Amino acid sequence: MASLTRTIRTMPAGALIGLFVVTVYILIAAFASLIAPHGQAEIVGAQFEPWSATYPLGTDALGRDMLSRLVWGARNTVGIATITTVMAFSLGAVIGLLAAALGGWFDLVLSRLIDVMMAVPPLILTLLALSAVGPGVVNLILIVAILDSTRVFRLARATAANVMVMDYVEAAKLRGDGTAWIIIREVLPNIAAPLVAEFGLRFCFVFLTISALAFLGLGLPPPMADWGAMVRDNAALITFGDITPLLPAACIATLTVAINFVVDWMLHRASGLKD
Repeated sequence: MASLTRTIRTMPAGALIGLFVVTVYILIAAFASLIAPHGQAEIVGAQFEPWSATYPLGTDALGRDMLSRLVWGARNTVGIATITTVMAFSLGAVIGLLAAALGGWFDLVLSRLIDVMMAVPPLILTLLALSAVGPGVVNLILIVAILDSTRVFRLARATAANVMVMDYVEAAKLRGDGTAWIIIREVLPNIAAPLVAEFGLRFCFVFLTISALAFLGLGLPPPMADWGAMVRDNAALITFGDITPLLPAACIATLTVAINFVVDWMLHRASGLKD
């Protein structure tokens, strides 16, 4: 507890603000059902009602409360992005570590396969895959996770390969330690810092990808609240000078910037550099 308090006190202002914003988003997502005045699919008024005491942020094209939709969107969009990032990171890190540890044909085949997948722009490849298998939450999570794991694979393989040639790893091999033991006890602790920072960056990219897919109509199925889809559905209001469509976009941008503040601090702290 004392170590955590000391770490927070030494954090720069940008990282503190980022950590505060991320914490607020997590709390909103966790307690969305208690915070939101209405259900995410509940029609409570006429379409495009202006901001008022009854509807603080107005209503959307179907008469659903925008404030409630923003709150529920935190749970849906952030929750799906978190699940996808965990899956992408786990898959990419595991196969990257195995490729570095085993080498040979296993590393060669995986590396060439990853190169082919990364040669195609990820958004285009995601759109093609979703068009082939169809929309849906499960398909969205699996496709984005598999495609995004290629980036994690490259980082995990590169950092692990540098550690695998160290003397203490060679000593572990001479002792007869197995591959799994070497990866867990010798390699993973020495590459934990860049992997943790990469997790934050991966979340940002996955989060933005899911929001972009939702804006294109391939995100979460209706009536689930999704910030990217909310921008698309209410874009017509911008013509009349209404900033309501910009609110979900602002939520996306704010969370992305906040996470980058925290990740930048983590990278600086892991590097051991002084201010």
